[in-house]
Amino acid sequence: MSNAIKIYDTTLRDGTQGEGISFSVTDKLLIAQKLDAFGVDYIEGGFPGSNPRDITFFAEAKKLKFTHAKLAAFGSTRRAGITAAEDQQLATLLAAETPVLTLVGKTWTLHVTEILRTTLEENLAMIEDSIRHVTAQGREVIYDAEHFFDGYKADPDYALKTLHAAIKGGASNLTLCDTNGGTLVDDFKTIVERVVTEFGADKVGVHTHNDSGLGVALSLAGVAAGATLVQGTANGYGERTGNANLFTVLPSLFLKMGKTARCAQNLAGLRELSLTFDELANLKPDTKAPYVGLSAFAHKGGLHANAAQKVKSSYEHIDPALVGNRTRVLVSDMAGRSSVAMKAKELGFEFDEKAPEMKTLIEQLKDLEFRGYEFEAADASLQLLMARALGRARSFFTIEGYRVIIERGPQGRLVAEATVKLVVNGETRHTVAECTGPVGALDKALRLALEPAYPALREVELRDYKVRILDGRNGANARTRVLIESGHGTRVWGTVGVSDNIIDASWEALLDAVHYTLQQT
Repeated sequence: MSNAIKIYDTTLRDGTQGEGISFSVTDKLLIAQKLDAFGVDYIEGGFPGSNPRDITFFAEAKKLKFTHAKLAAFGSTRRAGITAAEDQQLATLLAAETPVLTLVGKTWTLHVTEILRTTLEENLAMIEDSIRHVTAQGREVIYDAEHFFDGYKADPDYALKTLHAAIKGGASNLTLCDTNGGTLVDDFKTIVERVVTEFGADKVGVHTHNDSGLGVALSLAGVAAGATLVQGTANGYGERTGNANLFTVLPSLFLKMGKTARCAQNLAGLRELSLTFDELANLKPDTKAPYVGLSAFAHKGGLHANAAQKVKSSYEHIDPALVGNRTRVLVSDMAGRSSVAMKAKELGFEFDEKAPEMKTLIEQLKDLEFRGYEFEAADASLQLLMARALGRARSFFTIEGYRVIIERGPQGRLVAEATVKLVVNGETRHTVAECTGPVGALDKALRLALEPAYPALREVELRDYKVRILDGRNGANARTRVLIESGHGTRVWGTVGVSDNIIDASWEALLDAVHYTLQQT
């Protein structure tokens, strides 16, 4: 049995069907780039043509150059009663120009006769014709066998016939989907073993849901049964109770089961990647998440903490550094020098772990974290913090003050007016700008003051703005974290601000965005 596994991420399609999950086009492009850098094999981008956001995403994604991953567009087999060449949905999928198309088809007789309302033979033709039509145009096809496990239990012979139809059409992989999430581990493994015996391990993948709390366990059982492709989502996002959590599946595959994949070499970046997804989704990270959660390797005083400090394996099932996490003693919560040094190197700085600057930086990070800052999706702010710690941050202007006024005028029109006062190259700049919202007004006023001296700022745009209330118990006085995404072309960077005042937190993030841009010039 091969130890090589292909990893297929469906966060941008299946993950976004989860309640409360929404990504902008900019988010989706950034996520695709991060997944590629991490080493994922397939990135499913969504349904081309289904909505303006996905239409724009696939258009923009054509400009991206992936180092390893293949982008997949998702759709279904042709409609009954027409040819694949006549099916508009298949034409739309092909027009997305992705190297991979993932086509979903029916494997459960109930769905064929009662949902599609067609014959069993026509369904087989729909699967084979659709895949053949697409593969004839040079595209790789992964076949998603929807409701496969329910279908197999109802009629195993017909469920297998649907897979044979997909292979006849030219599918490279048969991904078996536990669409309703109701299959238990023993049954799941037995059925996957049957399919592997029939088609070979290199043709079989698994796609599981967490409705029974078994999404991860089923994925691992599928691999143990011979499957060589695993689908899942970041942090288990997905409809109902979610999909299999890739950030739990991956370390289990690599560290527990001896499996390999391209992304295995980047496993130390797993926690940071997980936090980035949560930040972009505007969700509070799950502190109890296996491997990557803040509490995954936390010890609260007493025997456990003492033992873990002496011999980590005494109370930790893996070395947390393997997944980018760290041991935490809750009464002290010290940041590790080595992890900070590694991050600094990634951002272009060399820190001596024993240098006074490192101690100062760690103390600052510890204080900022306590106050609510998170830098996982705000590398630009973190890079500025490190530059200041090393005395390398250049000064481009001095702030004398700002003011924001919000007014509801005639006919109920809402207007925000921002006034900014800066000193640039020894000259005082006092600018005023209006916008619908206060952040937009501040952004305009700041640019009016700076762009004459620093024209590079004209090329940068504010692309996204996210707010998180850090402690809702304080009501309207709650501390607020603001994440701002700025970009130029396909480059995107994040900055963060925290304050009891949402406008001030936004101002801080805006200033970091400007300082970061100017530091790069």
